[in-house]
Amino acid sequence: MTTLFTVLVILVFVGLLVAFYQMQKKHVKFSNRVFAGLGAGIIFGGILQLLLGNGSKVISQAMEWIGIVGNGYISLLQMLVMPLVFISIVGAFTKMKSSKKLGKISANVLVTLLATTAIAALIGILAVMVFGLDGATFTKGAAETARIKELADRQTMVQNFSIPQQILSFIPTNVFADFAGTRPTSTIGVVIFAAFVGIAYLGVRRKAPKEAEFFANLIESLYKIVMRIVTLVLRLTPYGVFALMTNVLATSDFEAIVNLGKFILASYSALIVVLLVHSLILLGVKVNPINFFKKAFPALSFAFTSRSSAGTLPMNIETQTKALGVDEATANFAGSFGISIGQNGCAGVYPAMLATIVAPTVGINVFDLKFIVMLIAIVTISSFGVAGVGGGATFASLIVLGAMNLPVAIVGLVISVEPMIDMARTAVNVSGSMVAGVVTSERIHELNRDILHDENASIEVNS
Repeated sequence: MTTLFTVLVILVFVGLLVAFYQMQKKHVKFSNRVFAGLGAGIIFGGILQLLLGNGSKVISQAMEWIGIVGNGYISLLQMLVMPLVFISIVGAFTKMKSSKKLGKISANVLVTLLATTAIAALIGILAVMVFGLDGATFTKGAAETARIKELADRQTMVQNFSIPQQILSFIPTNVFADFAGTRPTSTIGVVIFAAFVGIAYLGVRRKAPKEAEFFANLIESLYKIVMRIVTLVLRLTPYGVFALMTNVLATSDFEAIVNLGKFILASYSALIVVLLVHSLILLGVKVNPINFFKKAFPALSFAFTSRSSAGTLPMNIETQTKALGVDEATANFAGSFGISIGQNGCAGVYPAMLATIVAPTVGINVFDLKFIVMLIAIVTISSFGVAGVGGGATFASLIVLGAMNLPVAIVGLVISVEPMIDMARTAVNVSGSMVAGVVTSERIHELNRDILHDENASIEVNS
């Protein structure tokens, strides 16, 4: 009977995939198809959870097959990340009409990312205080015990990992190894290498314009090819979102969610406040936040379901340039920097919350201004080089807790609800990256408000 029920679940899933394909053939708007995939995944996954229960063998077997669509889509996007980061940043240099804007673009993007991360850390601290979680203890079950044991090994990696050592770890020693993603800081290593290539191009353009033009044309050709591959992969987004959300809802431990409900509520409240801060920043540059989030929804909804800032990079850049009116150079910088520097959710709110929760257990007064300032500073500095994939928040938390001499077991105790919180954290990461792009583009007077205000300007990947 188990096999029969598994086959039935898979057949229903395939039937819904066919329905999405029919929507594509009828040229239903891309954002509407993404939203439909999100909603269908919530309903389908929720029904499976209610009918079969958490830990069901039917769900376990069915998710292995459904994972081909969801995890396969994530893998395709991950395949594009390093080439896209490299070609986007180098392309940003070749597209610059004046090298004078280079410093202004990079400085504005970095300042916006780091400032919002510092604010996010403060919001995380305040959320813990408001919800009375400081010193809270969580249930330790079998899964949590196993997780804490696993973290002991990872803690060794970051133990006594000083800030200067962390900064040194960003510098690539073997760029080919970084292209292969062999280090937690591989992405920022590729960013740094790409920046060197771009700066070298600007030098060559002054002294040997003919050779520089050839290189620029080559990069432009590679950029168009990579973006065409991106378009091909993005066509699969509604299917990927549907499969990923189905998996999340069908496999979630609702009992654990109830037990850790206060922590989840505090986390989501903090992340929503961060989005409100993003809205205030947008208002500061005369951009309607409602319009911004409406246009950013496809990318944010994918970030929510995929839990991968890096995987969302192609949609991030496409959304900035085609829907929000951000110039290409800025969008490429903001998108690429945003997956490894200043992630508001994973590297801002989350580590600050965990540190504030656990600090009273070792006799630290979390209301002490010195503790708050030090924590915000460490969180902000540690936000450099956090991998934009699943597990990045854990890595950031271990660094922050280690730097503050706090116990790391708290990271393992919330494993049961980690996926649920990680979805919102990732969406906030991507939102912060896009806000940095919009703000920077406005400050260098390159923001195309005609595109920004055009309701029909959105990500469309039907062709």
